[in-house]
Amino acid sequence: MVSSSSLVRTSGFHPGNSGSNPGETTNQARQNSGLFYCRTMGKLQVVISNQYDPFLNRAVEQYLTDNQEEGTVTMYLWKNQQTVVIGYNQNPYAECNVQLLLGEGGHLMRRGTGGGAVYHDLGNINFSFIADKKLYDVRKQLSVIQDALLPYGLQTEISGRNDLTYDGRKFSGNAFAKGQKNNLHHGTILIKTDGAMMQRYLIVDKAKLMKNGVKSVASRVINLSEAVPELTSENIKQPLIASFEKIYGGKAELLDLDTLMNKPEVQTIKDQISGHDFLFGRWEQFKTTKKARFAWGGVEIALQVDEANAIIKDVQIATDCLEPETILKAEQLLQGASTKTMPIDDSDSEIIHDIIHLIYD
Repeated sequence: MVSSSSLVRTSGFHPGNSGSNPGETTNQARQNSGLFYCRTMGKLQVVISNQYDPFLNRAVEQYLTDNQEEGTVTMYLWKNQQTVVIGYNQNPYAECNVQLLLGEGGHLMRRGTGGGAVYHDLGNINFSFIADKKLYDVRKQLSVIQDALLPYGLQTEISGRNDLTYDGRKFSGNAFAKGQKNNLHHGTILIKTDGAMMQRYLIVDKAKLMKNGVKSVASRVINLSEAVPELTSENIKQPLIASFEKIYGGKAELLDLDTLMNKPEVQTIKDQISGHDFLFGRWEQFKTTKKARFAWGGVEIALQVDEANAIIKDVQIATDCLEPETILKAEQLLQGASTKTMPIDDSDSEIIHDIIHLIYD
């Protein structure tokens, strides 16, 4: 059942001139794009955050993923101010100039999903789709983003492991997580992000740059305002909502952010994810011993070895791999393993195979 309450309708939305006949161009692009336009059986919800605290925004997202009722799809729009967001398995010191960022009043936040480090400011907007597992569809969810940009004349493509690109350059990186009842898909939309600050705070793996044949992190991405100057992180919100309702074929209920923010569970999550242990973990105690880049992503392995008993006492794996669960399995397999004999791996996972052989070969 689709909720009877609805947001402000945007059927009259006109985002600017995208050609001599933008309506005709947009309709033709929609027909040729392969985007989803179908009705879904389920409840649609929208949450729009007016808070720029990354830990609060992430806590609300986690709460919805854990507690959203059955048969629901939620689109959550949010922005963070001066924040470097690292993947769940990443080493903060390898991805970010931590002292510089924090010293200049910025924030470091760790996601609950895999993938690489990104920079957030108020020039970009972030989206989350939290969906009942039966309704979760990454291609359909990405169609919401792509469709919202069509009226601006921006025909975009899905590229690589998890990116959306325009004119061959990335404007949106996406990451994913499975919950008990709901799955999460979230990502960025770069519109007017400060590229100089992005380069100031992020540390980019030189091997990754060489692989992609580019000179800097800034040259690999694009702000969509370069193509459409009038596009902003504020005026894209209503087109996103309109596309969400159109592609899912129903009206969405607008949830009250204040109600969500004041839930005790949200504060508990916020306290946990903003704590030193969660952000920095054991990285301050480890010495990195192995580093490589594979087709599935880059990896950096740190070990504590008990030389007397010839065992791996502790292990920490940093990676931009999109499968946090697989990385956890690899760490569990290596914990306590002999330093002389390779552990037996029956997972049939290419990722685990590569990690083990990186250590023992």
